[in-house]
Amino acid sequence: MSEVTMADAGAVLIVRDTGPRTARPAAASLALAGVTALVCAVGVVSLAHGAGLWRGLATGWAVLLAPAVLTVVATVLVLERRWPAEPRPMAARGPLHDGLFFLVHVVAVVPFMTLLSAAFAHLLLVWAPWAARSWTHHVPTWLLVGATFVLMDGANWLAHRVDHGWSALWRFHALHHSQEEVSVLTSFRAHPLSHLPGFLLAAVPPFVLFGGRGVAPALITVYVCLGTIPHANVDWSYGWAGRLLVSPAYHRLHHAVDGPAGSNLGVVLTVWDVLSGRARWPTAGARRAPTGLAGRPVPVEQGAGAGWRPGVLVAQLAEPFVARPR
Repeated sequence: MSEVTMADAGAVLIVRDTGPRTARPAAASLALAGVTALVCAVGVVSLAHGAGLWRGLATGWAVLLAPAVLTVVATVLVLERRWPAEPRPMAARGPLHDGLFFLVHVVAVVPFMTLLSAAFAHLLLVWAPWAARSWTHHVPTWLLVGATFVLMDGANWLAHRVDHGWSALWRFHALHHSQEEVSVLTSFRAHPLSHLPGFLLAAVPPFVLFGGRGVAPALITVYVCLGTIPHANVDWSYGWAGRLLVSPAYHRLHHAVDGPAGSNLGVVLTVWDVLSGRARWPTAGARRAPTGLAGRPVPVEQGAGAGWRPGVLVAQLAEPFVARPR
């Protein structure tokens, strides 16, 4: 198994092998699951006493799985077949398996995120009622949209850095990095519990700046679309725009097995990597770096004899709860 440590104040990521799994449950993972369950319970109660539980969940699907999101995913899947960065057979295990994760995302993760959002809004109203006031009512909408987009991306960058820097969270985030055949569907290859810190942090700017104003859901939909494309199996670097936006070529370096530790953490914007000295730019014509995790600390569908079956997905979801030996 692999363990993540902080080498210095610069949060350099070091992954080292720590031996085989044991049957002992992982206390930190169980604690995170418990906290998440409590937060979701608050979300259920909040929605039930508000617009209604099912109406609230339907709104979540409408925002996070809007037609625009599905169109982007479908279009990029076609483009991956036409101009792949890494040619693969139609039935490649990685994309097929990540298709299962997409189904999990639709059925379980989107409702989970919706409950987190409802719980966060409720707790913020209780603990910081000033945050819901219409103090931005006279601010131009275009300025609010821009500020929210940038701050939301900064929050996601911070959460991503913590995912790589804190071993308790890396256990869940490692599943995302275990993909050896990255595609646009890898955007959905994530443990449900890995969304807790990032989603809560990224939800702050829209809530504080927009409150109940209707532009926030559309903004989040656009952000989801832009954050999905960088996992595509294409060689796009976006040209000059790639210095501002995270491109597939840029993000592939983040997923590289032997890539620079802790680099290219940006979700949509590269500015946070640039400011923190973590940006590594793709080089035209360079060898495409293989992706995944060295030593395969997380079960993968490409493993010998693993095949493509739901049992691998179950093992991947269960892995963070199995403790490493001390």
